[in-house]
Amino acid sequence: MANYLNSILETIGNTPVIRINRLAPPGVDLFVKLEAFNPMGSVKDRMAVSVIEQAERDGALSPGQTVVEATSGNTGIGLAMVCAAKGYPLVLTMAESFSLERRKILRFLGAKVVLTPAELKGTGMLAKAVELADTHGWFLVRQFENEANAEAHTLTTALEILDVFRERQLDYFVTGYGTGGTLKGTARVLKEKSPHTKIAVCEPDNSQLLGSGIPQARDEDGFPAESHPSFRPHLMQGWTPDFIPKLVEDAIALELVDETLPIDGNHAMEMSRRLARDEGIFCGTSGGATFSGAVRLAETAPPNTTILCMLPDTGERYLSTPLFEGVPEQMSDEEMEISRSTPGYRFDIKDTAPPPAEIPVKLTAEAETFVEETITDDKKPVVLFALEWCEFCWAIRKLFADLNIPYQAIDLDSVAYQENDRGGKIRAVLTARLGSNTIPQIFIGGESIGGATDTFEAYKSGDLQKALAGVDITPRDLGDRDPYELLPKWLHKR
Repeated sequence: MANYLNSILETIGNTPVIRINRLAPPGVDLFVKLEAFNPMGSVKDRMAVSVIEQAERDGALSPGQTVVEATSGNTGIGLAMVCAAKGYPLVLTMAESFSLERRKILRFLGAKVVLTPAELKGTGMLAKAVELADTHGWFLVRQFENEANAEAHTLTTALEILDVFRERQLDYFVTGYGTGGTLKGTARVLKEKSPHTKIAVCEPDNSQLLGSGIPQARDEDGFPAESHPSFRPHLMQGWTPDFIPKLVEDAIALELVDETLPIDGNHAMEMSRRLARDEGIFCGTSGGATFSGAVRLAETAPPNTTILCMLPDTGERYLSTPLFEGVPEQMSDEEMEISRSTPGYRFDIKDTAPPPAEIPVKLTAEAETFVEETITDDKKPVVLFALEWCEFCWAIRKLFADLNIPYQAIDLDSVAYQENDRGGKIRAVLTARLGSNTIPQIFIGGESIGGATDTFEAYKSGDLQKALAGVDITPRDLGDRDPYELLPKWLHKR
């Protein structure tokens, strides 16, 4: 039998070190350690499994106990993977300013996400996590103080780096500090085993907490008592909170840091884009920021210097952030010209060829009875005749979900309706009844509402609400949202 792994957790670590070829200055060997190769796409996977398994060994985490933590995204995603694999409920607190895709990934993995006000910053979401843990008796991870966070990198990251550079001298290790786990856990091993290696730590140039020299105020439990006075909002999500983590203070006190590099946020985003376009390496803003610092070192370093830069995560965490601003969804003028350079398969001209003739489906009494009984079922008065793959049908599903409308979906292309073309026969009945073969078709209390756009218009006019009232359903309100926003984006072509 081929070798196999016992769980997804065994895939964490052993991420590749990759040479930078086109963006490195001449004469300098510049490498990156690509943490996106971890199963959940970031360096925080290492910490997540370490803190949970250490808590299990210590007895601090009981079987089935809820885990809670404050996160900007990557820690939470790593914890969600670990908790899913081990069977722990997970609640995460997150400032509302962090990217939407992070929330969706977390909830997709089964975690609960509790948002905190953006103006309360990282200390606000941390305070909420502490409050929840104290109130409900949940296990609080405490990533910013938890020594198991740093130990993960002592036992894995640092050893992987030493193994790669065992036959050549590593002059610089460049990293951000985030929670401080990567910094403290990796740097203490490198200082012992590779004393020539200098540790360079990056932070936002407009929010220099370490560079200020001002210590972090803490309460009696060691938590940050308030935001650091030098903190300012910056472009690198998850890179530097509004306080100095205890693990970072430890690294400074142990004299593990040789140099602190202030990083311009716009240059960080440019470096992230350049890594993608010039090296084929896809990373987020935090990776671009750390790489910005590594490039700065490389530009002034003597020949034959070797630099390793940590790239902590993947760019997919940043799709709704300024990193992707200016990346269009529709074709650019240049792409349009490429499309027009050949005559076929163009969406911007109508095909003049006649559509293929449809093979008529014979109406059957069984299908007619099914349709009639389905649309007049008093227990399920809202019926959606749909196709599983149809984006217009999914727009209606999203509308009904947002309005909290209970409904029955008849997916005519699903396995349940494929035998003997049952779905096609039902669709033929709908076509004969309505005079249209379009899908979806919506019925309320036995009356046809129409298709997707008909339903949107009925909502906007109030007719949908009246029809629902007739079957004792009171929908929620979309507020200022236009239901047409739920249609697939490809419809909004210029």
